[in-house]
Amino acid sequence: MGVETVKLAETKEQVQEFIKYLLKDIRAMEKMLSEDYFETDTIRIGAEQELCLVDKFAKPAPISIELLEALNDKDFTTELARFNLETNLDPLEFKGKCLSMLEANILNQLDKAREAIKQFDGDIVLTGVLPTIRKNDLEIENLTPLPRYRALCDAINKLRGDEYDLRIQGMDELLMRFDTPLLEACNTGFQVHLQVTPDEFVNKYNLAQAITGPVLSSAVNSPLLFGKRLWAETRIALFHQSVDTRKVGDHLRDNSPRVTFGNEWLKESILEIYKEDIARYRVMLSSNITEDVDEIFEAGGIPKLMALQVHNGTVYRWNRPCYGISNGKPHLRIENRIFPSGPTVTDEIANAAFWLGLLNGMDNEYPEISKVLDFDDARMNFIAASKLGLDTKFKWVGDKRYSAVDLINKELLPLAREGLKNADVYEGDISSYLDVIKERTEAAQTGSYWMVKSYNSLSKDVSREQALTAITNAMIKNQRKGEPVHKWGLAKPDDMEMWQPSSLLVEEFMTTDLFTVQKDDIVELVANLFEWRRIRYVPVEDDSKHLVGLITMRMIFREFNNILHNRGSSSKAVEDIMINNPITIHPEASILEAIDIMDSQKIGCLPVVKNNRLVGIITEQNYMEITSRLLRQLHKNNRKMNPKKGES
Repeated sequence: MGVETVKLAETKEQVQEFIKYLLKDIRAMEKMLSEDYFETDTIRIGAEQELCLVDKFAKPAPISIELLEALNDKDFTTELARFNLETNLDPLEFKGKCLSMLEANILNQLDKAREAIKQFDGDIVLTGVLPTIRKNDLEIENLTPLPRYRALCDAINKLRGDEYDLRIQGMDELLMRFDTPLLEACNTGFQVHLQVTPDEFVNKYNLAQAITGPVLSSAVNSPLLFGKRLWAETRIALFHQSVDTRKVGDHLRDNSPRVTFGNEWLKESILEIYKEDIARYRVMLSSNITEDVDEIFEAGGIPKLMALQVHNGTVYRWNRPCYGISNGKPHLRIENRIFPSGPTVTDEIANAAFWLGLLNGMDNEYPEISKVLDFDDARMNFIAASKLGLDTKFKWVGDKRYSAVDLINKELLPLAREGLKNADVYEGDISSYLDVIKERTEAAQTGSYWMVKSYNSLSKDVSREQALTAITNAMIKNQRKGEPVHKWGLAKPDDMEMWQPSSLLVEEFMTTDLFTVQKDDIVELVANLFEWRRIRYVPVEDDSKHLVGLITMRMIFREFNNILHNRGSSSKAVEDIMINNPITIHPEASILEAIDIMDSQKIGCLPVVKNNRLVGIITEQNYMEITSRLLRQLHKNNRKMNPKKGES
């Protein structure tokens, strides 16, 4: 739906004319495939980041048009609803530090959006389904006022009717009636693209289908809709139903939904998918197409295949084939549409690294996945993962059965690691992002698990709406901090309050001249750091500056006391005694929040983390400066309220 000029195909003549262009585009692609037109010497990755816009009460904020004007950035674009936006990231060559560069590019765009939305007293959230969304947010008034979105809604209603039921059953059951396809706007995703050569397309696409379930099981992030606990990745069921154009019939006639995993393994080429989609799905939209592919070829040009792209945009495969042109050369891509937005950008890049690594590393292990895994098993794995996340039991190659945790950690992560190495991806990126998948899986805390557990805890003391608000506010805080979701603490009742940064921010007081160690350093080094630098806390970080632990002076005293009494060894490594996953705070949090955490948790320091990287530390030594600032502020406020004579 990125094509601006689409319109509803209202007449028989419009449909017929559009189909003629579709068939010409198919013949043009056949020509390009047979005559080696496609780029093969450079492989790129890309991504599209969708996000939710919320007001100061953490409810959907329908301000996308106004925000786009304020942003004035061509890489941001609209989505179906006025409370969503998308930013498109520039493609990167699949090598070197492409993963960390992609993360940095996304974070840069999100920082722009956060800054711009301040003037509207709002914020942004990365989530598969916004917990606070309400049915009245899905009224047609919130449809983005552009012709292509109205055309899409009209086309769906024309094929299906104006009313339809939504039914999803999980821990709770949701059964509601809607009169607008805007329900699809509840979904917010993170799409990842991998460029693929024509010769590799069949095998890569089949591998993408095979790993969809396992990869999704650790990435789920949308369990709540309208206060109901549904699937681990409710987006899958919601998207499937929201744009389903089928009607119930009297007989058992097969009828494929427009949101589809597919029906069989790919055998010959990408053309099989395009031809099947033309054969199965009626034309919904048309466009003012004027390109003549034959004339373009004769002139030595490359056709855009506009009709094929428009039709492809109305069939929603979870692994979608894509055609594009870059630097005057056509290329093919596989677009992964299964990932939800969030929980953090680090989590998203970890998901992408896992998927990309598997697509580039499974060929040696499974040269033809279609011969060792039944297609129906791959499809059922996907549905099961959507419902159960890491609790899924998978049927894998050779009819073996695995738990999600075992399949990911024992079978797939090593293959993904090898695949990224084969692409010459930077070793630091490989370890950093795949370790997130490993740790998230071992901790069994996906975004969905965190949300449901937070909701269950909050619901004991507060109303449903308050619980959903607290969860959304807690997500905003944690996303600003940037630590991956497996390190998040549960949302608390305090998160129900409107959350806006204080003028007294952590970053104003934190210590940034840090002395750190790594987990395989020896304890004696830490002891010397305490003596040399006269500090009491030493953070533990990895090669990519990710916080992994904390060492305190008291722990060192205790360790050396054990040595003196012959109860320990002096050659222990830091990881043997460090605090794993210490409590942290982000630099834009209020200093009052930091003090409250330290007091309530009876801890002497708080590492400060942003975008999953250590940026500072707050300790008791900072309290004097903090107290001084607070007293000065209090004095200033008192003078404003009680001015002396002559002051006003």
